[in-house]
Amino acid sequence: MKAAVAQIAPVWLDRDATIAKVNRWVARAARRGCRVVAFGEALVPGYPWWIEHTDGARFESRFQKDMHAHYLEQAVDLDAGHLDSTCALAYELGITVVLGTIERPRDRGGHSAYCSLITIDENGRVANVHRKLMPTYEERLSWAPGDGHGLKAVPVEAFMLGALNCWENWMPLARGALYAQGEDLHVASWPGNVRNTRDTTRFLAREGRSYVLAASSLMRRSDIPDAAPHAKALRRRLPAVTGDGGSCIAGPDGDWVAKPVVGREALIVRAIEHRRVLEERQNFDAAGHYGRPDVTRLVVDRRRQSTISTID
Repeated sequence: MKAAVAQIAPVWLDRDATIAKVNRWVARAARRGCRVVAFGEALVPGYPWWIEHTDGARFESRFQKDMHAHYLEQAVDLDAGHLDSTCALAYELGITVVLGTIERPRDRGGHSAYCSLITIDENGRVANVHRKLMPTYEERLSWAPGDGHGLKAVPVEAFMLGALNCWENWMPLARGALYAQGEDLHVASWPGNVRNTRDTTRFLAREGRSYVLAASSLMRRSDIPDAAPHAKALRRRLPAVTGDGGSCIAGPDGDWVAKPVVGREALIVRAIEHRRVLEERQNFDAAGHYGRPDVTRLVVDRRRQSTISTID
């Protein structure tokens, strides 16, 4: 099976334009014969790079409130049909899409942002929505913590695909929850920097005895569009490069299938073979023959959490 990582820059803070760009890259992957394509964390409409560089923790800042309001306006609402075009394209082309988004879900009131990895299967169905369990550091000034509902592996041909956001890939229990469901194709989604992918991707693959698609985005000062709020101020404050990519693929033996790509947009396409997973599981399978559930086991609450329970 051919798999792809699409390393692209968003049309930053513009949901519809970024989705249109995503769809073009999905089509490119399909033309190359790919059955799955993965994109970086929070790609639609973009990662909140401004927080770190614009005094994001200042309380009652008009600048921060204005940026946050725009961010919510540009977030993804599945109920509003924002990803309908991507779903239709996935069905038309027979390809599974793993897309990093900022989600504004109505089941949590519709006024908070969640860093959500959305998996759209080859039938054009939203197969899974995984909301990041714990935003990292300054992300907590923008994103709400998610729940366990999206800790699911979904089938893609012979593989079981699971996906985690950014530092979640360093959380052993989150990884273990996916291993136990038979995950053997893992998407590690990042906002974009090789410093995160070069040291972790091969380890994740070796531990899981799985293929790992490390999907990162790009973000450069030149990617700040004129239409973005406070564009001039942001260009003064943000570095020339905040996200340099680093997307790559590792095999179930921990060796590189595709080394990190840095500093440019790219579609990384490789053929992956399920038999290689079976070979590497011969001597280690974390959830199978090497597991000891009589000694240690993991409890996962996959209920979608809400602040209200209604009885009509």
